[in-house]
Amino acid sequence: MIETLRAAFQQHFGHSEGLRYFFAPGRVNLIGEHTDYNGGHVFPCALTLGTYAVSAKRSDGLIRMYSLNFEEDGVKEIDLFDIAYIEADGWANYPKGVFSKLIEAGMDIKEGFDIVYGGNIPNGAGLSSSASIELVTAVLINEWYSFGVSSVDLALLAQRAENEFIGVGCGIMDQFAISLGKEDHAILLNCDSLSFEYSPLRQEGLSLVIANTNKKRTLADSKYNERLAECQSALDDLRKEVDIRHLCDLTVDKFAQHAYLIQDVTSLKRARHAVTENERTLEAVNLLRDGKIGEMGALMKASHLSLKNDYEVTGLELDALVEAAWRHPGTIGSRMTGAGFGGCTISIVKEELLDSFMKESGAIYEEKTGLQASFYTAGIGGGARELMKEESE
Repeated sequence: MIETLRAAFQQHFGHSEGLRYFFAPGRVNLIGEHTDYNGGHVFPCALTLGTYAVSAKRSDGLIRMYSLNFEEDGVKEIDLFDIAYIEADGWANYPKGVFSKLIEAGMDIKEGFDIVYGGNIPNGAGLSSSASIELVTAVLINEWYSFGVSSVDLALLAQRAENEFIGVGCGIMDQFAISLGKEDHAILLNCDSLSFEYSPLRQEGLSLVIANTNKKRTLADSKYNERLAECQSALDDLRKEVDIRHLCDLTVDKFAQHAYLIQDVTSLKRARHAVTENERTLEAVNLLRDGKIGEMGALMKASHLSLKNDYEVTGLELDALVEAAWRHPGTIGSRMTGAGFGGCTISIVKEELLDSFMKESGAIYEEKTGLQASFYTAGIGGGARELMKEESE
């Protein structure tokens, strides 16, 4: 990938001297879906798949960007001092948003950059390619200018770019997991306080398998913001009698006692998912701490069913792929991951049955949907960073 990026930089920007290289992973969430913006816990890990960027600083205020993943779009040119969201700029709005928010936060960015991006995260598949390009850009700026901004603050600035510049009301999970990922560890993150702890994820004899439904989806065009509003409606009703800041402040028992306060049936279902999913996440972390990864399957299944029935973000394709996985003898657990409405599933699969898992569940999925799923096995990698000399050769 690095050599390809270097060649593209030479082709489009005319030189390959003084380049610096950066990487930000994608992420997958093992359990804890749609809890982040409800003040709950999530349990993601960074992947070895991700977004690479090669860059050189300019002496003027021009930012020139090119993506190997969107070659047909050509080079995007942006004035550092006049950054605005332009729909036609597509993918480039994500790094533009990061530049905008860092400048807004008081960073003294006076010169622009030439940047070539390239990644091996499937576009629109729910593995946070958008947050990955945001964080690789944030780290790139931070390192070139030696700003010394912490990984947590870079995650928060990238989230602001997504919320305010792109207009998608995402929680902090994607940016946090990508910024602070740790090799062979998942992160238990409290999305309200941002307190977190690393949890070793032992994969001996097991593989993490990400399966892409190949149903096209984009987060901004989905019903994500609709779910935000429904959760807020439920929270507003509960607050009439219960002193809480977020839905996930409630235990399952406490929620059951006060659920009658929620006037809208749909909002009730959304809130029930958030509360029960938060408890499943904490239970899952305890299981893994005790080395009981084999018992994760029931929790992952309950998570998917809640996302299907209460949160209604799965759909035919995700359900078909997960149900095919459940039928296979090599599957420890399987569920949808990400925002939903298409995208990916995450499965924990016995290594010796990996090939048959992909072949057989893929065949069942194609028969049900007419689509071919793409399967990826990924390691659990580190967070967004500048690549050292030995990594960029």
